[in-house]
Amino acid sequence: MTGPHCLVTGATGYIGGRLVPELLDTGHRVRCLARSPERLRDHPWAGRAEVVRGDVTDPASLAAALRGIDVAYYLVHALGTGHGFEDRDRAAARTFAEEARAAGVRRIVYLGGLLPADVPRDALSPHLRSRAEVGEILLASGVPTTVLRAAVIIGSGSASFEMLRYLTERLPVMVTPSWVGTRIQPIAVRDVLRYLVGSAAMPPEVSRSFDIGGPDVVTYEEMMRRYAAVARLPRRLIVRVPMLTPRLSSHWIGLVTPVPRSLARPLAESLRHEVVCDEHDIAAYVPDPPGSPIGFDRALALALQRVREAKVTTRWSSASLPGAPSDPLPTDPDWAGGSLYTDERELPVDAPPDALWRVVEGIGGENGWYSFPLAWAVRGWLDRLVGGAGIRRGRRDAARLRVGDSLDFWRVEEIEAGRLLRLRAEMRLPGLAWLELYADPRAPGSAAAPGPSAHPAPPRALYRQRALFHPHGLLGHLYWWSVSPFHAVVFGGMARNIVGAAERAASGSGPAPSRAPGSASPPGAASGTAPRAEEPPTTDAHSPDAEPRA
Repeated sequence: MTGPHCLVTGATGYIGGRLVPELLDTGHRVRCLARSPERLRDHPWAGRAEVVRGDVTDPASLAAALRGIDVAYYLVHALGTGHGFEDRDRAAARTFAEEARAAGVRRIVYLGGLLPADVPRDALSPHLRSRAEVGEILLASGVPTTVLRAAVIIGSGSASFEMLRYLTERLPVMVTPSWVGTRIQPIAVRDVLRYLVGSAAMPPEVSRSFDIGGPDVVTYEEMMRRYAAVARLPRRLIVRVPMLTPRLSSHWIGLVTPVPRSLARPLAESLRHEVVCDEHDIAAYVPDPPGSPIGFDRALALALQRVREAKVTTRWSSASLPGAPSDPLPTDPDWAGGSLYTDERELPVDAPPDALWRVVEGIGGENGWYSFPLAWAVRGWLDRLVGGAGIRRGRRDAARLRVGDSLDFWRVEEIEAGRLLRLRAEMRLPGLAWLELYADPRAPGSAAAPGPSAHPAPPRALYRQRALFHPHGLLGHLYWWSVSPFHAVVFGGMARNIVGAAERAASGSGPAPSRAPGSASPPGAASGTAPRAEEPPTTDAHSPDAEPRA
């Protein structure tokens, strides 16, 4: 007997991408609603779930997606999309509520934020205020609704965990804002996921909010100290400074961690208030198994193990950075609309195509970009200063990429395994930019010389590289011409070094470098072994881990 038919919105985001396989493994049928279905193509569960194109702000596509659905998971928000995000959240929630009721959906499940007690609505951070309002709209829909309210959720790859990890590992001495003394009730991702899945089976008469949290109530300062202990770091010195406002804190977080300022600010604002559960009524409908809820230290250990084993299935950056370009590369380079500047490189490779492809697919993150590390670092810092992603988002997996992955300040737009990697820039630019890396099977002249004594020539490949830029207005043209003098160093050096790395790896004279000179290993990538810990995935209600709507 199959379980209920579930719709998951935000399946390309942090929580949605992890929730889908858990629902499937529980016997549920799953349909995913995504603005860009191709971004789900390479997920391990893609062949088991139905994927439809649509948006929660579009009633027509939403009505089609909700047809025949029993349980609808609402996992999107407009956090970080700029001024007016509360209005966009409100309008989207109302559209979803109306269409769910019209479609005869039996239950809506929503993950919101844990609210502080005795704090007036107008005193809440805009992030928490919007989360609370969305929950109220869904509860008033006429469809039985479960609103799960969580504080900081500890899981590998979540924005809150990455903030905690980078701040603690990079700063042995910290000057911190006063909110590090605020009490918080964190929860492990395993428990949040269990509650989300279990909520699908609630009886129809249940329509309410539930507080969910772990067994520990801690301050953020204590969270940092306990992280240091679990990660076996020296004791951290923490000095509180009351004049650090959420705005200043977001700049500080943006400088130290991969989380950009546009997302760090709402996280910091939400930490001003004490968020502790008032009840644990959820256990009456989703009973806690032995050993749950999981304690804070255990949750940290599970998350760190995932990071060290490179088994992070989704990350906070799985969803596109709000405001980042999403236009696909046009199929016609000279399409109506203006100029398309290109920088093209081509080099033969004395290595098998698969050796070249391994280098291509391993680019970025710890491996760097194979040319002029200082130039890449400076470009990343400039992007951070204007509110972009910067170059420190890294990679989800050290060796494998899939469509939709974030890769430093790029997004994987297309992969043809063994041949093509196309990246779309998510840095702040006066235009649209792509970078294509090709590993072609053979290069001219790779055949062996004729004759019985001839030895076959080693397999050869041809490396091709193409950078493309579509300028927006005069500023876009000026930008291209101002940076083009550096392309010979940056893009030319990249091509030569990628070829060199592939040839060294193929010849056995040395492996491809684990990272380019000048690039640093990210925190948490320490070597060492530990018993493998499994961390079933989910998300962070205080972080931008659902799929943002630009």
